[in-house]
Amino acid sequence: MHLRAARVLNDNWTGTSTVPSRGLYPHQWSWDSAFIAIGLRHLSPLRAQTELETLLGAQWGDGRVPHIVFNPSVPLDAYFPSPDFWRSSTAGHAAGAPRNVQTSGIVQPPVHALAAWLVHQADPGLSRARAFLPRVYPRLAAWHRYLLHRRDLGGGGLASVVHPWEQGMDNSPCWDAPLSRITPAPARSFRRADLDHGAAEDRPTDLDYGRYVRLATDYRDGGYADGAGEFAVEDPAFNALLIASEHALAHIAQELGATGTARHARAERLTAALVDRLWDPAEGMFFCRDVYARPDDRDVYARPDGRGAERGRGAGELIPERSVAGLIPLLLPTLPSDIAATLVRTASGPHFGLGDATRLVPSYDLTGDAFDPHRYWRGPAWFNTNWLLERGLRLHGEQVRADGLRAALLDTAGESAFAEYVDPYTGEACGALGFSWTAALTLDLLHAPEGADQFASHPGHDTFDKAHRASTFGNALAYAFETGAKGGDRG
Repeated sequence: MHLRAARVLNDNWTGTSTVPSRGLYPHQWSWDSAFIAIGLRHLSPLRAQTELETLLGAQWGDGRVPHIVFNPSVPLDAYFPSPDFWRSSTAGHAAGAPRNVQTSGIVQPPVHALAAWLVHQADPGLSRARAFLPRVYPRLAAWHRYLLHRRDLGGGGLASVVHPWEQGMDNSPCWDAPLSRITPAPARSFRRADLDHGAAEDRPTDLDYGRYVRLATDYRDGGYADGAGEFAVEDPAFNALLIASEHALAHIAQELGATGTARHARAERLTAALVDRLWDPAEGMFFCRDVYARPDDRDVYARPDGRGAERGRGAGELIPERSVAGLIPLLLPTLPSDIAATLVRTASGPHFGLGDATRLVPSYDLTGDAFDPHRYWRGPAWFNTNWLLERGLRLHGEQVRADGLRAALLDTAGESAFAEYVDPYTGEACGALGFSWTAALTLDLLHAPEGADQFASHPGHDTFDKAHRASTFGNALAYAFETGAKGGDRG
């Protein structure tokens, strides 16, 4: 399994970063690279550092880390939206888009500080010799400032996403209601390259894609200014990853000789805001909040039991769709214990089937009207979300459930040829094969000792796992990986 996963990452390495897959995703993706770096640290800490450095090298002046960094050697028609659609260097000029590289103008979940801290811990000597943390810390701090200040569109302290692609779970039913207000771009105005690599029944519909294109076009034509669009959603997974990374930034600050107290305190305040704005005790999970919900949307936000969505906690409405995003806050070290216990019950119940009805936790409610076991983010199980849940279960003392999920992840990754996502019931492969974050997170599960807690980055909980590089086999594999890239590159 180790060798097969390493081969996937080697095949997808470009010399400075790792593509998610050679066919469908031929560029560098933001949160993919964070997850990839977490796995790469077990093979080559140097390459893991390079992965993050390449991504952060494309950061905008306002602090945002773009969700795609384009490879100029890839033909424009290989992926849509392509660089000529985003026009980052011109449309993003006022926001400080870089001139020397083309990127998208939107962002993805902020896993990067957490990844940087784990990568540093894999080989602290190498990290210090290369001044890895001193170089990435200012960029990571600017990235968090951007999210906490420019993206607090609901006024409650949480970051909002302004496009479904930013949250990472692109086609989730959580977006159906807020997207219904968006007039789609005409079908003739764009060509979907994704359908060249996947079945139409597994991908977003043309109507949804048209709305994605309209939102991105309007954001671009507005100079990538935040707060002027028609879509703004506070998502629990996006904000939980921001909080986990804020804890990691505190540890990076301490490593660099500063105090991390203020950042830990900020992470705790964000956790309180997450609970205040997105937690629904009656439903036993976190929900997204549509910041721009209108009074005439009231019927759209009625809950399955007939109650209306909650008001009274700032702008917008809670979106009554059960997504795996509403379980991801389980990874937070200071989440109240009663909420953590309730999330475990919800994950193990009929809506997600953890350890019972499903092989892996689905991306969407098994009982929901929109559930589809194969359609992109509307039901299939994804390895990154299940890896996050495995870490969260372990953090909150659910060792048996965590061990069961870990075993299921490893079995499914191997049997599916490291698929992009799978049928949650059967483990049948869907999407791209040889997917980088699936291989990377498989490596992390193989090497992280059972019982290790990578997310407990808070005073009293600091038990991050160490990379497994001590054995002769581990060092031999690391050397083979470092020297096995195309062209003999050693990273």
